[in-house]
Amino acid sequence: MAGAADAPESSGARKFSLRPLRLRNNSQSTMNAILPLFVRWDVNPTMISIGSFEIRYYGLMWALALGISAYIFSRIIKREGYPDKLFDSIFWYGVLSTIIGARLGHCLFYDPGYYLTHPVEILYIHQGGLASHGAAVGLLVGLWLFSRKNKMPYIWSLDRISIAVAISGVAVRLGNLMNSEIYVPVTSLPWGFIFVRDDETLPKHPTQIYEALCYLATFGLLCWLYYAKDMARRRPGILFGIGLIGTFLTRFFIEYIKTEQEPFEVGWALDMGQWLSIPFILLGIYMIWRGATRPGTVPAPVPKAPAATPKKKKK
Repeated sequence: MAGAADAPESSGARKFSLRPLRLRNNSQSTMNAILPLFVRWDVNPTMISIGSFEIRYYGLMWALALGISAYIFSRIIKREGYPDKLFDSIFWYGVLSTIIGARLGHCLFYDPGYYLTHPVEILYIHQGGLASHGAAVGLLVGLWLFSRKNKMPYIWSLDRISIAVAISGVAVRLGNLMNSEIYVPVTSLPWGFIFVRDDETLPKHPTQIYEALCYLATFGLLCWLYYAKDMARRRPGILFGIGLIGTFLTRFFIEYIKTEQEPFEVGWALDMGQWLSIPFILLGIYMIWRGATRPGTVPAPVPKAPAATPKKKKK
């Protein structure tokens, strides 16, 4: 998911605008001559640039995703009465394994021929190229190592990290939107986006927003199951399964309306993203079945935080 190349900004041009579009191309005869509304998307993916140093919105969204995940997991650990050092451990295992997995996934899933002959460039993460399926595999490995080191049940980590992963997916897809990437063919729907920096002239489906909304709904469902139903402790595995299905079933179906990310995908019945999603979907179904059919547990009440001791007044 490499970032789109920067295009020069015209002087006085607005970042985005809403306006009617008149189509003059006869090949678009199936569409209305006048679209009621569209979004002209012309956002520079680079937020700050000082000489050769730059900060891109996509990288910022990844940092935001990691920050939100860290906050959510720290609250979960405090809520369940675990020591703070457990958070430090899972944070570093999670962050490093996610980034390494995302980079290796991009290099090995989408362009193995190039990166296997130029292995040093795998380290050039600043040039872009992160794959969500690789991030998922890396995170599974990282959490297994964390659980083994801290003598914690593996499923404990998987259930709870699913909440953080869902909201992180929202941030990453918004980063894709800022990069003007992974959109789809022409649409006549009123919320179509014209991605000016890719020299597009017709509105396209903003699949980045579609995916972000699905992940946000998954996040809401997981939070409700965790906080209101205590599902992580009553039925271990169900949260993990729902998180997998909410993430990868969404990805599977939205891929149908995406353009191919790589030339080798042209002509495939299913693209690379769909093939890589199938194992996660099947695993999600199995985890839900496993959690629902095994005997449930009646967990002890969640420990409450000790009340603050009032300070004695000095006499």
